[in-house]
Amino acid sequence: MAKSKTIFVCQNCGNTSVKWLGKCPECGAWDSYVEEFNTPQAKTFSGAIELKKLRDIDLTQENRIKTGIAELDNVLGSGIVQGSLILVGGDPGIGKSTLLLQVALNVSSQSQVLYVSGEESLKQIKLRAQRLGIESEKIDLMSETALENILVAIEQVKPKVMIIDSIQTVTKEAITSAAGSVSQVREVTNGLMKVSKKKGIATFIVGHVTKSGAIAGPKVLEHIVDTVLYFEGDKNGLFRILRSVKNRFGSTNEVGLFEMSSRGLLEVTNPSEIFLQQTNVSEPGSVIFPSVEGTRPLLVEVQSLVSNSGFATSRRMGLGVDYNKLVMLIAVLEKKLSLVLSNEDVYVNIVGGIQISEPALDLAIIASIASSFFNKKISKEMVILGEVGLLGEIRSVPQVEKRLMEAKRMGFTRALIPKNSLEDRKALKGLEIAEANSVRQAFEILF
Repeated sequence: MAKSKTIFVCQNCGNTSVKWLGKCPECGAWDSYVEEFNTPQAKTFSGAIELKKLRDIDLTQENRIKTGIAELDNVLGSGIVQGSLILVGGDPGIGKSTLLLQVALNVSSQSQVLYVSGEESLKQIKLRAQRLGIESEKIDLMSETALENILVAIEQVKPKVMIIDSIQTVTKEAITSAAGSVSQVREVTNGLMKVSKKKGIATFIVGHVTKSGAIAGPKVLEHIVDTVLYFEGDKNGLFRILRSVKNRFGSTNEVGLFEMSSRGLLEVTNPSEIFLQQTNVSEPGSVIFPSVEGTRPLLVEVQSLVSNSGFATSRRMGLGVDYNKLVMLIAVLEKKLSLVLSNEDVYVNIVGGIQISEPALDLAIIASIASSFFNKKISKEMVILGEVGLLGEIRSVPQVEKRLMEAKRMGFTRALIPKNSLEDRKALKGLEIAEANSVRQAFEILF
């Protein structure tokens, strides 16, 4: 019989050590090592190995299960692939369980669904289902945390779709460590993967996230699964973005947009209209930026407020934008345009609670800050985009034509873009386009 030995495992990155360490040498986390018992598993060999020629593999039989939610189907790559393992992460209360309960209802019209919760009782799930108006005879509920019991239920129910909420609550009896530990998460996920592939069950796994926004548990968890989806957005706001960061069966450039309501998560078919419906672009500091989320153009409002600081050190704060990027752009304004912002507090916000990280936002942020600083309005008919370098130059960005087509569709008549970034202007007839190759030139156009 194989002997078990004590090891210490970092709960942040999964690194192992034969002794306890105060600081993990891999990820730098402090006090993250937990003692666990590692029992080597005896290796078994089945003998026969099945091989197939590449040319003999038939792809015509791939059947995808439609979730009944078009935004989710697009993110997954036109539906759920049978036998796939899908990890869904996001902040607590952002809507992960709500979305999956809606998926369970829609899928149950075609297939049997097993919903396993380790965090809620059956009555709690029933109450949430009633609020969402969900009722189906093909949804089997189970409040369980033992993997062995879940495997027994799979044999009885024979589901085509299974939902595990959440992976951090499920434990394997052979592993002595606590629920949510690196060893438990890794072994439980491996067990679910094997049964999903063997029986062709599409399995959704809900994962908790850390303070930094990464899915809790070892990084190997994201390597095991076929698809990783992240829910983004402010849980107190209305809008949610479902983003695919890994997908073996589709593109990772797609995003789904949802609106939280009393009836659950509703699809947003015209996001630009939703984000701009309460926009007040007649005030200084307001700029419209044509973003691209995945393959979809989206118009959002960038707001800035520059006010005199009452402290020795001025504040810089950004919501929806990267803080380091904001500080860099303020430095460009001070150096290249001689704006004195050292005694000013600068606040920047992307309206709607969404996060934008693409470089094309740079020029819109700079224009918004300058508009508030000078107390001068920017034309409400204009959209602004472009990447700004440290030398004050404006660089071209991808998909300019797609962005401007969305702006034209929404009624905008003017645009400020990087120079020589647009080849075909025929489709943009009626849109007055100004080009600039530096921040100083852009300011001459705007102010």
